[in-house]
Amino acid sequence: MVTAGKMRDAAVLVPVVDRGPEATMLLTLRNASMRKHSGQIAFPGGAIDPGDGTAEHAALREAHEEIGLAADRTELLGRLPRYLTTTGYSITPVLAILRPPFDLVANPDEVADVFEVPLSFLMDPRNHRRESRVWEGRERSYYTMPYQERFIWGVTAGIIRTLYERLYA
Repeated sequence: MVTAGKMRDAAVLVPVVDRGPEATMLLTLRNASMRKHSGQIAFPGGAIDPGDGTAEHAALREAHEEIGLAADRTELLGRLPRYLTTTGYSITPVLAILRPPFDLVANPDEVADVFEVPLSFLMDPRNHRRESRVWEGRERSYYTMPYQERFIWGVTAGIIRTLYERLYA
């Protein structure tokens, strides 16, 4: 387990797409050739660089680099609680509203697909499953949210669950 002093700071954009009563959340599928977390569903985001200044700037920069999202299509709403991972990251989720229309172009080096999941599905606790497995000799619990052929789990599902708990529970 990584100690708090050795945590690496990262930020992710938690983008809710304003589609009226059919609001969605925008997610990415990481490229299968990525060194870390390959093939996993994730929010756009990454390490906070020294020049970023804020988690918000880092999240917007990373979203632009990964999926070509223009910052002028986003309205930042605020931060969700930090998410600490067992792999050594302190992640700041930045909640935002995306206003269509917007053009997205996935960076093929990082992102295999960009897709949307209905917010009504993600904010329904009946779709939040608790699972566990042994990792590095300890049992780890995590959320999963299977949606159609997609398997949302781990940090991404944990951040979605936090959003649910803040807004709906």
